[in-house]
Amino acid sequence: MHTSEQYLTKPRQYKGWILGIAITLLIAGIAKYISGFPFLSVMGQLVIAILIGMIWRSTIGIPNQWHEGISFSSKRLLRYGIILLGMRLNLLDIVHAGPKVLVIAVINIAVTIPVVYGIARCFKVEHRLGVLTACGTAICGAAAVVAIAPQMKATDDETAIGAATVAILGTLFTLMYIVLYPWLGLSANGYGIFAGATLHEIAHVIAAAAPAGQASVDLAVIVKLTRVALLVPVAILIGIWTNARERKVNAQAVQASWRDIPIPWFIVGFLLASGVHTLGILPEAWADHMVDIAYLLIGMAMAGLGLNVHLATFRRMGLRPFVAGLLGSIILAGLGFELVQWLGLS
Repeated sequence: MHTSEQYLTKPRQYKGWILGIAITLLIAGIAKYISGFPFLSVMGQLVIAILIGMIWRSTIGIPNQWHEGISFSSKRLLRYGIILLGMRLNLLDIVHAGPKVLVIAVINIAVTIPVVYGIARCFKVEHRLGVLTACGTAICGAAAVVAIAPQMKATDDETAIGAATVAILGTLFTLMYIVLYPWLGLSANGYGIFAGATLHEIAHVIAAAAPAGQASVDLAVIVKLTRVALLVPVAILIGIWTNARERKVNAQAVQASWRDIPIPWFIVGFLLASGVHTLGILPEAWADHMVDIAYLLIGMAMAGLGLNVHLATFRRMGLRPFVAGLLGSIILAGLGFELVQWLGLS
């Protein structure tokens, strides 16, 4: 792949690289604007960005010389976005929420990942796509998919389809939660915990918890961010598992050591950014701006992923992981509801 320095000596390619990045920025901006409308806010800007990208690719098309810039957005800018997203996470909020919230998050993730992956494999979904769908469903939607994808050495198609699948599922379940809220028999706080423990994206959690009031939204976000924090150990464990699986498949008699543990630099950056926010090193207003930039960069990455996927490919590869994610989301919702009751948080 060409670097940005090489493009400086090749004006035509450099122009294509810039235009590729620019189209992802344009789509991310459109998605941000559209997500401000009442109904579309439930979908969130990341879902909208990836859908616009897929539609753009299938209708208008993309010049070949733009692909390097689009790839830069979907890979490099994505990692910077994930790092800055750590500025949303205050580790003290998780501590103050109490051990029961952490227990719910850990149990939900520990159960949902193997269940969704197992269902996906029963439906003959490819191994990497099955893992991405499982992690996106269990942890934090599209952001988890794109964070785990490098650990899995996933293709652009697999990453885009995994991200789109959990993003769409999260939107559907958000609407379902809003309709069911009056009938669930949960207090405002209990409902906030339930939404934060089971829905896919932060945007989904905020939208679903809103009918129960601001206190419910605040608690839902804290619970959700507890799951987001668990992305770090899960990404490392997935990397270890993938390396071990590859060694077994390749029949390499290589002694594993701690040096083989794959710790992606952007996940470390995410954790460091969370530490910076927790310590209050930067003013809260700066942290909020950095989170806005994070969502813009991740939105550009989602647009880039969408621009790399044909709708025909999504129809061919996307139905079975969607069904697996749907069944897994139902199980996650049921498990989360029972845990809220069992732990006396309802």
